[in-house]
Amino acid sequence: MIQPEPQSTGLNSLITDITSGRIKIPQFQREYVWEIKAAAQLLDSIAKGFPIGTFIMWETQEELRSIRNIGNHNLPITPQGHTTQYILDGQQRITSMYTCFKGLLIERDGKTEDFSEIYIDLQAEEDDEIVTVSVDNQTQGRYIKVTDLLYGKLSSLLGIYSADSIDKIDKYKERFTSYQFSLVILRNAPIDVATEVFTRLNVGGKTLTLFEIMVAKTYDQVSGFDLSEKYDELLYELGDNYRTIPASTVLQVISCVLKKDCTRKQILKLDRKEFIGSWEAIKKAIVAAVDYFKSYFRIPVSRILPYDALVVPFAYFFYYHKQRPLDDKRAFLQDFFWRASLSERYSSGVESKLGQDLKRIDQILEGKLPTYDYDVNITPQRIIDQGEFSTGRSFIKAILALLASHEPQSFADGAKVHIDNAWLQIATSKNYHHFFPKAYLKGIDEDYYSNHIVNITIVDDFLNKQVIRAKAPSIYMTQFKKQNKKIDEVMKTHLIDLNDYGIWDDNYEVFFQKRAEKISEELTNRLIPQLKASTSLNTIS
Repeated sequence: MIQPEPQSTGLNSLITDITSGRIKIPQFQREYVWEIKAAAQLLDSIAKGFPIGTFIMWETQEELRSIRNIGNHNLPITPQGHTTQYILDGQQRITSMYTCFKGLLIERDGKTEDFSEIYIDLQAEEDDEIVTVSVDNQTQGRYIKVTDLLYGKLSSLLGIYSADSIDKIDKYKERFTSYQFSLVILRNAPIDVATEVFTRLNVGGKTLTLFEIMVAKTYDQVSGFDLSEKYDELLYELGDNYRTIPASTVLQVISCVLKKDCTRKQILKLDRKEFIGSWEAIKKAIVAAVDYFKSYFRIPVSRILPYDALVVPFAYFFYYHKQRPLDDKRAFLQDFFWRASLSERYSSGVESKLGQDLKRIDQILEGKLPTYDYDVNITPQRIIDQGEFSTGRSFIKAILALLASHEPQSFADGAKVHIDNAWLQIATSKNYHHFFPKAYLKGIDEDYYSNHIVNITIVDDFLNKQVIRAKAPSIYMTQFKKQNKKIDEVMKTHLIDLNDYGIWDDNYEVFFQKRAEKISEELTNRLIPQLKASTSLNTIS
C-alpha cells in the first residue's frame, strides 16, 4: 500500500527546487492559465498568513516528459543522481508563485503579462488588499515590487521609503520567507498509480488517456525521444487518408510486438529503453500494414477500414515479415482480414482477442492456415437481415471496403471515384448514394429496407445526386447510358448488372435480392473454407 508522506517546506526551498530541476511539471498537466490578478491574490493570502492548500507531489526515479519552460524562463533537467518530484496537484499555484517571485514574462493569446509588475501596498491595512497589480504611480514610497521586496538590497531602498515603510518591508519579507507550504509526497509509486491520483484530484478535468501517460513515461531528453512528436510524424507518413489511426492502436501494436499482450496493465509496464529502441522498426511495420490495406485490399481511406484494431495484427505480421506476402501467406492474410471484419470480432473484448489472433498471425508467418473457433455468416439472407446502413458497424464497413476494392467509377464518365475520409463520417456523406433513391422508395413498409447497404453505391460527390435526385433508376440510368458508352462496365465496378437486376423495370425487389447475392458471392471468394463442414453454402466455418 502506498503511504503518502505529509511535509512542509519554506519558500526559498520550493523556489530553489524548481530552479534546480528537482520539482517538475509533468506534460499531462494543463498549461499555466492563471492571470496576473489571480496570482497576486494568491500572494496576498501568503502575505496574510492564510492557508493556500496542500501541494501533492510524486517523487520518482522515472524521467517523464515535463514542461520545459515557464514563460521566458527555461527549466533545467533534474541533476544526475537526484529524484524528481512531479506536481500532481497545485501546479497553477506553484507556477504562479514561481512566475511572481522570478518576475517572468508570460505570453498567451498574443498578449504578454509581466509578472514582475506585482506590488506590496505598504499603506494597506491587514484587512485590505496587501498585494496588488493596481498602483498609483504618483504616490512615491507607497508600493514595492514583490521581487524587490524579496531580493532587493536594503541600502537601495533607504532613500525611497520611510522608516515606517522599511519596517513593513521587513515584516512582509519575513512573512513570505517563513511561510510553510504544506506538501504530501507520494514516493516511488508506479506511474499508473500516480496518474490515477492525478485524475482523482482533478475530477473536474479530463481523465488522462493511456497515451498521455505513456508520452510522459517514455520521454527521454538525452535521446530526444518524445512519443507525442513521434506519433505526429507517423500520422504524417501515413498520409491524409489514414491519419485517423488512434494513438491507442499504436500503443497496442508496440505492446503486442514486444510482449504479445496489449492490455492496459501490460502497456504501462513496458520498459522505456525497449520501447524507444523498438520504435523505428515498429513504425515501419505500421506504415507497411497501412500500405497493404491501401494497395492489396484497395481500401483507400481509414474511415472504411472495419476496425482500427486490424492495424495491430497486420503491423505485427510486417514487423516479422519485411517483404510483401505472396501465395499462401497472402491468401491466409486475406482470409484473416475478412473473417475478423465480417464476424465483428473486435466489437468487444479487443485486447484478449488480439492476443488470440497473434497466434494465428504466427501460424501465417510459418505458412500455415490458422483455424478459427467462430463462424462467418455471409449468406445473402444475413446481408439482408444485418445490412441496415450505419457507418459505425464493422459489418457494414466491411461491405463498403468490398465496394471500394472494386475501385468504383463515376456513372457520368467512368472516371475513378475519389473517396475522402472527410466525406465518410456519417451515412449522409458525399461518397454515399442510394441507387434507388430513398425519396423514390418513400412509402415502403420498412425504412431500413431503402436505407440498406445493398442499396448503397460509392460516388465521388454530389454531382450524381444532383442529377439523380428522386428519379427512378430506369430514368437516370437512361440519361447516363446516353453520355457514357461504357456504362455497363462502369456499373460492374459497383457490383451492379444493368441488364439483370430489374433496373430498367424499376423493380427494387429484384435489384435488392440480386445485389445481396452478388455481395455474398464476392465475400465468399475472399474466404478459405475450414476443414469442417459448412452449415450452408455461404456460411464459412
